[in-house]
Amino acid sequence: MLKKIIEEEHIQKAKRYVEKGNSFLIIAHVSPDGDALGSSLGLYHFLNEYGKDKVSVVVPNNFPSYYKWMPGSKDIVIYDKYPEFAEQLISEADVIFCLDFNEPNRVGKLSEALLAAGGRKVMIDHHPNSADFCRVTMSYPEISSTSELVFRFICRMGMFELISKEAAECIYVGMMTDTGSFTYNSNHPEIYAIIGELIKKGVDKDLIYRKVYQVYSESRMRMMGYALHEKMKLYPKQHTALITLSQDELKRFHYTTGDTEGFVNLPLNISGIKFVAFIREYLDVIKVSLRSTGDFPCNEFAGKYFNGGGHKNASGGEFYGTLPEAVAIFEKGLSELTPLMQEELTKRT
Repeated sequence: MLKKIIEEEHIQKAKRYVEKGNSFLIIAHVSPDGDALGSSLGLYHFLNEYGKDKVSVVVPNNFPSYYKWMPGSKDIVIYDKYPEFAEQLISEADVIFCLDFNEPNRVGKLSEALLAAGGRKVMIDHHPNSADFCRVTMSYPEISSTSELVFRFICRMGMFELISKEAAECIYVGMMTDTGSFTYNSNHPEIYAIIGELIKKGVDKDLIYRKVYQVYSESRMRMMGYALHEKMKLYPKQHTALITLSQDELKRFHYTTGDTEGFVNLPLNISGIKFVAFIREYLDVIKVSLRSTGDFPCNEFAGKYFNGGGHKNASGGEFYGTLPEAVAIFEKGLSELTPLMQEELTKRT
């Protein structure tokens, strides 16, 4: 028996939306990752099983090829490719599920259409400090993934039997990828109770791991080696590592969406490293990914220096300027807020 994390009031209100709604729209954040896709497609399959025949999933831009095997992924509407159709789906939906994001700006160019839409909005998310733009907000940062919350939501409505094998596979992908294959944010027994139930639905977790993590291209592997050998800088006194890649370097290795997924985690394998930044340059923005271990709040670092946020040990942000300028801001921040300083602060309190 899982603990009742989600408030009963939220469950009942969202359940009425599910029961009475005719057209449903599920939307996820820019550059959708495994959890955004897993939670969205998991809910998509559930609503189909429930008998709803007007269910759409919209994402702002394309997603990595190693997620395109997921059941239902071919039905996802990508705004960058079909902007007018995506906006029409949003405006016509009776119920809009906002999954794995907590602020409208996280859906990029779709934010205006989302806020203008008249459909009843339901947020299911696990990031801290959620904005107030939905009628129902189910946001619980202590939960490992939004996909786990979708599972809990369906079960709390008393509809576990409507979780198909396809839905279970998608939910598992989200749980697996948002915990680094259950290596962080995953030390709660109920996670594994849920996994057990998903396996009973027919999920082959070993096969899913191979489909997500063992299908990389040669160019990605070569870029990974280059990033570690040529572009990784260590700051031993601060227990920190930094990897940078310019747009030209990404082009050199024939970058496609998702090719740098997981790079930020690699330096955490080095003994003594507790904080990692991965900064890469795109056409109009510098993307910053941060990871930490222990008590160091990399989300505070992201918020203070890169207008970002996220989880305590996994966060990110953006910078509008040059790559060297972004690195300079990172190093300035590192002089003010480091894992070593956090340790000293903890000892004093």
